[in-house]
Amino acid sequence: MSFVLKEEQDFSYIDEGEGEVLLLLHGLMGALSNWEDVIKEFSGQYRVIIPILPIYDLPLLTTGVKSMAKYVHKFVKFKKLTDITLLGNSLGGHVGLIYVLSHQSLVKALVLTGSSGLYENAFGGSFPRRESYDFVKEKVEYTFYDPATATKELIDDVYATINDRHKVIRILAMAKSAIRHNMNKDLHKIKIPVSLIWGRDDKITPPEVAIEFNQLLPDSELHWIDKCGHAPMMEQPQEFNKYLKVFLDKIKSK
Repeated sequence: MSFVLKEEQDFSYIDEGEGEVLLLLHGLMGALSNWEDVIKEFSGQYRVIIPILPIYDLPLLTTGVKSMAKYVHKFVKFKKLTDITLLGNSLGGHVGLIYVLSHQSLVKALVLTGSSGLYENAFGGSFPRRESYDFVKEKVEYTFYDPATATKELIDDVYATINDRHKVIRILAMAKSAIRHNMNKDLHKIKIPVSLIWGRDDKITPPEVAIEFNQLLPDSELHWIDKCGHAPMMEQPQEFNKYLKVFLDKIKSK
């Protein structure tokens, strides 16, 4: 990816384009490259910012979804961002929801895709065969409708990550924190517009999760992408960007 990674104070992030802010939050095993097609499509009209979440950098005792939301707020204050449209995939969606609950005045709209926060069918709290490359390959492919979306580069990255003891214990701590932090009783407090863009074949956060989000979030709309798993912006980027553009145009005209 040809985008420049900026380093300031304790923050690493991509900052491309000018205009209203799209703040993108990646998932637990996600990377900045997951959002590549969104950056390419929207950095001509928007300022697209992606902070790297410090999943592997916090003390183990404070590794959790709430600490990630606090980190996002520190970043937002540091960059003096306002009137944000926040996009989150998987864990990033969950962190975004927690952030919005505390800082609704700074966020004008929210886009969730494959978000945790209600229910997720993740790795099950452990990696029983993490030393097996084939096991890891199978798990990464499970994320997508089309297993070919799981490139060798992506599988290699995940394999290296979960075979790093320092990283894997934090991944497990973060996954457990996400499972414990169910948001169904809080979602009615989120009054900003929310677009749910969901893979109809998502096996990690299945369609019923999107339907429940849609029911619980007062100002939400739900869009399905066929033949698509847990990361629509990677697997079906054109469809994802189509729905995202319609939503962005709608909230801009309000």
